[in-house]
Amino acid sequence: MVTATHEASHRIFQDRPELLTPVFELLGVPLSAKASIAVLSADVTEIHPLERRVDTVLRVEPSDGDDFLLAIETQGRRDERKATSWPYYVTYLQAKFGLPVLLFVTCTDRATARWAAGPFTCEIQGWTTNCTHPLVLSPDNVPVITDQRTAARNLAMATFSAITHSRNPKAPAILEALAGALQTTDAQTAVYFSGLLEIGLGDTPARQTWRKLMSFTNFFPGRGTLLEETYLDGEANGAAIGEARGEAKAILRFLEARGIHIPDEARTRIADCTDLDVLNRWLDRTPHAECVHDLFAEEQPNGTADQAGAGARA
Repeated sequence: MVTATHEASHRIFQDRPELLTPVFELLGVPLSAKASIAVLSADVTEIHPLERRVDTVLRVEPSDGDDFLLAIETQGRRDERKATSWPYYVTYLQAKFGLPVLLFVTCTDRATARWAAGPFTCEIQGWTTNCTHPLVLSPDNVPVITDQRTAARNLAMATFSAITHSRNPKAPAILEALAGALQTTDAQTAVYFSGLLEIGLGDTPARQTWRKLMSFTNFFPGRGTLLEETYLDGEANGAAIGEARGEAKAILRFLEARGIHIPDEARTRIADCTDLDVLNRWLDRTPHAECVHDLFAEEQPNGTADQAGAGARA
């Protein structure tokens, strides 16, 4: 099952490629300080009945080395199927693009991380045909950033640290440092990272800590940002309609911060929605939506649209 935490943990590399340089340092793999990064199709399907998809695929073009591909997977738990699908991703991408491939996996759980490091081999009677060694990012090698100045220097790494260590006892200190760091940046950047972090924290207690920090700390007084308008308006109204308006406002501001065009009809649909369950689903989809219509995708098992979607098309 693809969760919001899963999406946020790999999507941040697409949206903020500057995160790759410090990450490669953590993994002990040299990477040029200047490199061109391009997002490639994650579809590695060859046979129609079987769909395979890598979470994120990036083409890295270092200024002082050869190009290569970076396949990024987020793994929330041990899954024995990955022993065959990960080698498939690597060999398929190498054959398709004619470039060497690095596979790295992000984990928030240490036991899962130890398993994900592999190696995953195809062998018989001592003969090895294929061996895949993923690079793994986990609580064991992602730094715990509790210093506000350190967080401010690299907001992407601080956000990734908070997601990775969401179950760490130091999670509140990490979040407080990041909250303080967001005061030093521009509103658009703060909207992006604060929204991505809330999604990435999933259902952990850290998410509630982050919500309280946003609810009771006026990060950008008088500047009309997401953090001020969404949560302070909701707190002042203290009613369901105020909360719904706050959720709708958060969705619209987050989409705008990501540069996604919002047609008038879609804007009205979001702003007028008062169903908090529907609004929460839409908010969870905002970090990985390619266009505003991705928010309204049908998701019921029987293929029927959600109530708000059905009403909008009536």
